[in-house]
Amino acid sequence: MSDRDRAFAEYFAARSSAMRATAFLLCGDWHRAEDLTQTAFTKLYLRWNRVQRHDSLDPYLRKVLISSFIDETRWGWWRRERPHDAGIDREAVPEPSDDRVTLIRALAQVPPRQRAVLVLRYWQDLSIDDTAEALGCSPGTVKSQAARGLETLRTLVTYPVKAQ
Repeated sequence: MSDRDRAFAEYFAARSSAMRATAFLLCGDWHRAEDLTQTAFTKLYLRWNRVQRHDSLDPYLRKVLISSFIDETRWGWWRRERPHDAGIDREAVPEPSDDRVTLIRALAQVPPRQRAVLVLRYWQDLSIDDTAEALGCSPGTVKSQAARGLETLRTLVTYPVKAQ
């Protein structure tokens, strides 16, 4: 194994779970999240030698993940892969609490760009500037998309939900 492959494998082992969790918050489905994560890491691997600063890998990978998610939502339903009669790995899918299920279902109904802003700002706890950089937009756009996304969530979640 080359040094390049070893470094990438170490990074993948360290960050794949966190990126998969972010992808799940974006799409609401563990299998799609796995696909998005795999796509993002594949794109990163192809550019691994060109990524000059390895301390900025997380923001770069997050940006690739979100771009892949937004691009996928632009595809019509006919371009997505269709599942077949394969068994589902139930151990890979954690059992969420009722409140978490409610929030995730509501989040899935928020438009993709707003959902990406909400995930980055409030689940990933990124600053407005870091969120803007990850999405390739202005801080003002992040603020307006967050406000709209939160308003949509408020209309979808009608009872108090405890933060976890």
